[in-house]
Amino acid sequence: MDEKRLIEEAKKGNKKALYKLIENNLNILSGFVMKMTADYHFAQDVVQETLLRAIMNIDKFSPNVKFSTWLIKISINVYKGFLRKNKRYTYLDDSYKDFAQDVEHIALSNSEYNDICKAILSLDYKFRAVFILKHFYGYKYKEIAKILNCPIGTVRSRLHFAIKFLIQELEKRGVLESESKKE
Repeated sequence: MDEKRLIEEAKKGNKKALYKLIENNLNILSGFVMKMTADYHFAQDVVQETLLRAIMNIDKFSPNVKFSTWLIKISINVYKGFLRKNKRYTYLDDSYKDFAQDVEHIALSNSEYNDICKAILSLDYKFRAVFILKHFYGYKYKEIAKILNCPIGTVRSRLHFAIKFLIQELEKRGVLESESKKE
């Protein structure tokens, strides 16, 4: 069954369709939240709360976006709520390494990987969300603007700032060679 049909069925109360919809999108949601939090246990809490809200509000879902996009939007709101309650959350848990071991991460040394994670985590969540949605998930500017409820120009400026900041951070940490040293 395709996604639109699963959504229609889930809205009618079909629990199997809802389960399948969640099952089909859980990896995308979990991966995004892990990249935002870099803490396996915290990410699990955000994912659970996101899924709970999605299940409770499935009848409000508008199929003009992908279900995964809707889940990510909910997860951002859950994450922002946590940040408001607990100031800035920056803990880097070692369990993240176990959870996110894929080919690109295995190629990096552990210290470089930690430096990259810490640099991404040091971005404010607004810039981090744009960077992750664009560079890890390949969303287009227009889609990111919808997810974050902001103008496309804001998405572009946040992405530009995030990239510039990450380059500077990684140069400071010695992960990247600075442009001045190359000349």
